[in-house]
Amino acid sequence: MRFKLRPSDDAFYEFFSKAAANLVRGTELLNELALPGADVQSISERLVEVEHDSDAITHELYNKINTSFITPFDREDIYRLGSQLDDIMDHLEGVGSLLYLYGLTKLPSLPREVHEMVNVLDQQAKLTADAMPRLKSMKDLREYWVECNRLENEGDRVYRMLLVRLFSGEYDALTVLKMKEVADELEAACDAFEHVANTVETIAVKES
Repeated sequence: MRFKLRPSDDAFYEFFSKAAANLVRGTELLNELALPGADVQSISERLVEVEHDSDAITHELYNKINTSFITPFDREDIYRLGSQLDDIMDHLEGVGSLLYLYGLTKLPSLPREVHEMVNVLDQQAKLTADAMPRLKSMKDLREYWVECNRLENEGDRVYRMLLVRLFSGEYDALTVLKMKEVADELEAACDAFEHVANTVETIAVKES
């Protein structure tokens, strides 16, 4: 039997859980942003507030690491996981800001694939939020990272189809350039969720 000598500090797990809950708020706001008749400016501003809240959580996490003599698992992994969760929020906020600033929500309709990618991100966010509290016990996490990786593959497929649509001639050149930036942020967010899942898998293997 393996005995753990590290103390269990709930504060670290609470930081991860709060950061992941913010990701769910972020994807919910992106879903709102894409609805017809949405108050785009208000939703975009709320998304920025959530991003700022995530930055504050990450800063508190780093302070906690720096002032803790012993951590629940490797400091490098705690830093990495906190940073990766924050990266996701940055990409989600980037999507919302670009849609608003570029006026893309004024189009007759956003490409179907944009909605599909946001749906993939929403599923990844909920999976991640559900998994973070289980870090404390390191149990029942495999299904999380397997499903998150599957969703990342689905996101890649939708991203490629979005590019096909953008370069099909359906949109004018300027709209294509603007929408391509949004597509890249969506794809980056999808990849960032996978990075978090991979880090959780690495931590679970080390701690098993």
